[in-house]
Formats: sequence, C-alpha cells, structure tokens
Amino acid sequence: MNTNKSIPYLSEEMLSGLNISTTDVIHSIEKLIIGCEKKSAWSAPKAVILPEDGRYMMAALAAADDPPYLAVKTVILNPRNSEKNLPQINGLVTMLDSETGLPVAILDGNWITAVRTAGLSAVAAKHMARKDSTVAAFIGCGVQAKSHLRAFADMFPLEKVRVFGRGQANMDSLCELAESMSLKPTRCATGEEAIKGADLIVSSVTYSAGLVPFLDANCLKPGSFSAITDLGAPWDKEQFSAINRIVIDDLKQEASLPNKLAPSEYITGDLSGLVLGQFSGRESDSERTAFIFRGHALGDLALSALALQRSQDVS
Repeated sequence: MNTNKSIPYLSEEMLSGLNISTTDVIHSIEKLIIGCEKKSAWSAPKAVILPEDGRYMMAALAAADDPPYLAVKTVILNPRNSEKNLPQINGLVTMLDSETGLPVAILDGNWITAVRTAGLSAVAAKHMARKDSTVAAFIGCGVQAKSHLRAFADMFPLEKVRVFGRGQANMDSLCELAESMSLKPTRCATGEEAIKGADLIVSSVTYSAGLVPFLDANCLKPGSFSAITDLGAPWDKEQFSAINRIVIDDLKQEASLPNKLAPSEYITGDLSGLVLGQFSGRESDSERTAFIFRGHALGDLALSALALQRSQDVS
C-alpha cells in the first residue's frame, strides 16, 4: 500500500529490466484464475468505444485479495499515430490497494499489454500445443510477434521461424530477433505460405476496420496450435470449423460483446475451464487447436502485480 503523496511510475524501461520469465507469467496468471474459482479474484468484461474515425478505446478491470490489488488498464489504438512516429497502441495500468482503494502504482501499459498477451497465449499453449513443436509462423511482425517469439522459445524446442507482415521494417526486426536466438527465419510472400506446415501460429495483425480476411484454417497442419491475438480479424471465421478445439479467454466477456471471436458452436470453452481441468486442451497429436482471444483483465492484473512486487524486491 502506498501512503506517500507520490505514486510510483514503472516505465517500459524499468519493466523490461525486471527479467520476468515466461514461467513466472504463466504461474501468476494461473494463480489468479484459480483465485476466481475460489471467489478471491474478480474481473469485469472489458469496455470498448469505437469512434467512427477508426480509433479503438478500451478499459479492462480486475481485482484480487491475493495479491491485494485492483488494476485498471486503459488503452487507445489509433492507426494515425504512425504519421506522428508514435506507437499505434498506447496505454496505462493504474493500481489501487483492493482493500482501501489507496493508489499503489502506475505502470506503462504498452509493456504490460505485450507481455501479458504472450503470457495468456503461453498459458493456453502449455495445455494445448504439442511439446515437440519446432516451427513457428508469425502473421504480423510487430510487438506482439516479438513477445510471443520470446515466450514460445522458452517453452518449445523451436528451430525455424516464418514471418509474414505488411511492414518490411517489422519483418526485418523479427527476423533479426530470431537470428539472435539461433533460430532460422524465413520471410514468406503470403500468409498461407507462412502457416502451412507450421507447428505454432501467432496472428497479431493490427486492428483495421477495412481488413479483409486472408487466412484459411484449412491450411493449418494437423497437430498445430494457433494463438490468435487479433480478434480473428485476418481469418475467415467460417473456416474455423477446420479447427478441432477452440478456446477463448472468457466466456462471460464474450457473451457481453459484439463482433464474436468465432461461431459459438466451434468454441470448446474458455481459459479458466482449461486451467481448471474442466476439459482437455488436446486429445490427440493430430488435433488442430487454437486460442482466440481479446485479452483478459486477469492477465493485466497478474502481470502488473508480479512486476510491482519484483520492482520492490530490487529497489
């Protein structure tokens, strides 16, 4: 609890220096999912505003008794930010003491979003992906692609990376990251070329109102796992029937929002059900599995609390 007049701010640079591992992130998210089951943690469906000029405005709320925090993340995505040499997505996480309501800290929301999103994918992949996955394909090569590459390289014996994106600079940067991790990158001419034969697929295409779907789930390799972080926008959702098992982040949140992630008849359950063992993430090596998600407020709280504790330990 912070009783001082000043509220600590954890910048992206500070957060990046905390050396939080993928295992740490998975553990913290799963702990809060279990806490929800025990009624000691809570989250609300995200609130979204969609102005007609193409901006995307979002707020997510979660709280817990252990760790004793409430976290609110607010984010704005504006495609026009690129014209100003700014990231398209910017945001903050505000943390309060969940008992007293006193302010605790403010954290850079861009870092939290990147690492928490990959963390949610990692939790799903832990239960749904084949352990012998060696080839990863990335549709979209920005911040999320890099955070997912780092997370999946921690979890799987990766050897090859395929990349497809709209920006040459981002593709080059992702390939350079792969090479620095002793992985072999391949630049692909189409999304289909990238995903065919891949064991792990990450789609993180930046939201755009005019985006035309260009990915077909029928092209996925039997036994593959897909982490679809972009609301499924680049995918032909009717072809999701080719995926044997689809998990989303939160059934309650999904029910409250328009623009469904996938047809309801294709959805097996949500991340909580997966972690709690209410259903299996994979029943055979040949199943195609996927995690399609908007982002879960519990993930923001889990990572923010972990980062805050780690920063206090090193200060």
